[in-house]
Amino acid sequence: MDTIFALATAHGKAGVAVIRVSGPLAHHAGQILTGSLPAPRITGLRVLKDGQGVRLDEALVLVFPDKQSFTGEPVVEFQLHGSTAVVAAVLRVLSEIGGLRQAEPGEFTRRALENGRLDLAQVEGLADLIEAETEAQRRQALRVLSGDLGQRAEDWRRDLIRAAALLEATIDFADEEIPTDVSPEVSALMQKTMGSLQSEIEGVKSAERVRTGFEVAIVGAPNVGKSTLLNALAGRDAAITSEYAGTTRDVIEVRMDLGGLPVTLLDTAGLRETEDKVEEIGIARARQRAALADLRVFLIEGDDKPDFEPETSDIVLRAKADLLEDKSGAISGASGEGVSNLIEQITRVLSDRAASIGIATRERHRIAMLRAVDALQAAERFTLAGEDMTDLAAEELRTAIRALDSLVGRIDVENVLDEIFASFCLGK
Repeated sequence: MDTIFALATAHGKAGVAVIRVSGPLAHHAGQILTGSLPAPRITGLRVLKDGQGVRLDEALVLVFPDKQSFTGEPVVEFQLHGSTAVVAAVLRVLSEIGGLRQAEPGEFTRRALENGRLDLAQVEGLADLIEAETEAQRRQALRVLSGDLGQRAEDWRRDLIRAAALLEATIDFADEEIPTDVSPEVSALMQKTMGSLQSEIEGVKSAERVRTGFEVAIVGAPNVGKSTLLNALAGRDAAITSEYAGTTRDVIEVRMDLGGLPVTLLDTAGLRETEDKVEEIGIARARQRAALADLRVFLIEGDDKPDFEPETSDIVLRAKADLLEDKSGAISGASGEGVSNLIEQITRVLSDRAASIGIATRERHRIAMLRAVDALQAAERFTLAGEDMTDLAAEELRTAIRALDSLVGRIDVENVLDEIFASFCLGK
């Protein structure tokens, strides 16, 4: 395997920059630059020089031996002064060493996967941690990165292997007397696994929303104060406001952090009948985005009713509280009345949904678990059908086990690897 190197910190000026080298020639490359490497896992201060002995920088050097690094390979890390010129000089010297090449995006992490240091779910957790913007995203990513999903999959797999072994014993020794009926234990193991899988599947949608962000749509008639409310929630002029109805033609999005949850607020076109073709397109988009949103905030005036039926957790408020004598259940983006209460309501509703998340966070996880559940349901039917169907039940159990193996990257994942690692930077 090639020895690879890359800048592991962000490009540009900084106090410190880290360059990582991984592969069979990593320690050799480190010795060329430093003359002598510190002992493994002990940081040493070294002067870095090029092939002509010209001083490049003074850096802290950290050495990891084979099988004890992030990638599972020999690794050397140089902690340099964060000058773009220093970084460029060290990268140039590394590129001139035979057998070394620049790392591709995500290649360090891919080697960690290939060398058994991480499973595929942990790789996805690491990608999510790098992209995390809110506290909820950070906590969720760390759970996946710590290997919780892989451990859960291993528990499911172990129970199913036990069930398959019991069934296959009845097949292998069909002509001999089996001392006990194995079907009750097999059924119990399958039921236990299916229940756990179903629980995780139900939590994927909320977990994925924590990862990608919840959407909250502000919905109402034209000129009811939707854009003004959006600006008040965002704390800036994100949307154009005017006294003329139909000012908002397209969906305007504002990203926010509410209670540690990532939330995208949507300001939609006012819902009304119109002959303006452009406004009509905006209204159609508004209806579509509002229907797909995780939560809707309806603004109404007087005795008006919401344009379409709110769902149970949706929030319905009277608009323009600053112009009303009775301000109960009302809000005004112009004066700020009721805005803090609305933020609390949105946060509470979305936090309740986030509380139901499991440790599976992606659609890929959900599909793999659904495949396992489908196979287990088939296996259960064959088990109840009698001894003549035992071999089919055992085969369905093996299908379920393969589905769980794909969950953590043991099999059938080559088609998703390139997509996953494309999101990583060069130094990761």
